[in-house]
Amino acid sequence: MRKEDKSLIINQLADKVKEYAHFYLVDVTAMTAAQTAALRRECYKQEIKMVVVKNTLLHKALESMDVDFSPLYDCLKGTTAVLFCNVANVPAKLIKKVSKDGIPGLKAAYAEESFYVGADQLDTLSNIKSKNEVIAEIVALLQSPAKNVISALQSGGNTLHGVLKTLGERPE
Repeated sequence: MRKEDKSLIINQLADKVKEYAHFYLVDVTAMTAAQTAALRRECYKQEIKMVVVKNTLLHKALESMDVDFSPLYDCLKGTTAVLFCNVANVPAKLIKKVSKDGIPGLKAAYAEESFYVGADQLDTLSNIKSKNEVIAEIVALLQSPAKNVISALQSGGNTLHGVLKTLGERPE
């Protein structure tokens, strides 16, 4: 490969890292072509960009970034695919869903501005809440007290109405 081609690929990878908020390094060494194609289809359905890269080129792309990605450098061995996404937990859930006997295996991930190294981090990554999930929880928490107050007022009104009705119907 010519030096110009390598520098072009390095720049493209650096642009992808800047474009997407999160990325996963996945070991696809033991996968067949059919399995890789199936993984690509699943990634496409879930808006994940999958790129199989040369480790040295990815290493140089990460070095050129403003963020220190040095915790990920030791993971750049074997055949590596990078899964780029904007929702932190989607690739982890996808890997859990499609993996058989640890294939494809998680090498590392950069999600929510943190590093997760090792396949044992897959459960942690899949439990990360997305921005929309956090917003939904906050809205539900904010609505809860208002619903309780309205419910108490409605039930109290019914109780008060019942007491007044009973008192009004009672013979004196």
